[in-house]
Amino acid sequence: METTSRAVAQAPAAEGEQHVPSARRTVDGYLRAPFPWYGLDEAFTGPRWLMQVATAADGAVEHGSIGHGDEPSVRSEYAAGGELDAKEKFAVVVTLASHPVRRSPDGTGVLEATSVSSAAWLAGVGLLSFTWPGQMDHALRDDWLEQQTETAWVLADDLDGPDWSTLSLPVDGVPTPFHYRESEFGWVLAGSTSAGVHLGAYGRGMSAYGLGFAVVKDIAAYA
Repeated sequence: METTSRAVAQAPAAEGEQHVPSARRTVDGYLRAPFPWYGLDEAFTGPRWLMQVATAADGAVEHGSIGHGDEPSVRSEYAAGGELDAKEKFAVVVTLASHPVRRSPDGTGVLEATSVSSAAWLAGVGLLSFTWPGQMDHALRDDWLEQQTETAWVLADDLDGPDWSTLSLPVDGVPTPFHYRESEFGWVLAGSTSAGVHLGAYGRGMSAYGLGFAVVKDIAAYA
């Protein structure tokens, strides 16, 4: 995609790596962000938890994620019969700073612009981080992940294609269009806000159709 770099994406954790419990995560990176964080709006009354932030070479916060619902401790496996275990119900909201094409901090290169496609890519890769086909031989998992990651990349580069539909959801109370797709692993959506950030979201077990997004008033309360 012309205005999206894979460098902005946080890759799925390595196989066997445990996701760090929210109590051990720090809010410091979130507090350093020069942009507002988004989460589900007040209609969602379940648990909320911090995930992680990604920074540029100069330490500037580029994007980060906030989880809602059941916090997966390990990747979901396939249940008997080959169906993905959907007991965990969660939705993750990714906030991505909106940047035009710009010089790198050290002045030696150019950083590509971020876009809604960037947010869709981050959400797609994020969903993969909670998904492993449990019946697959370990030797094949790297190939599977590479293939699925490439698929997420291609899909994010074609938001007007047939794999995506349009879904209107409230952002700070204002109906906002999102690009939306479903897969066997869950759902992914992406859009932009009037606050100068792009939003991505992904989840499983929770319907995306009833969600709404709002600025997080006090991110420190999530720590």
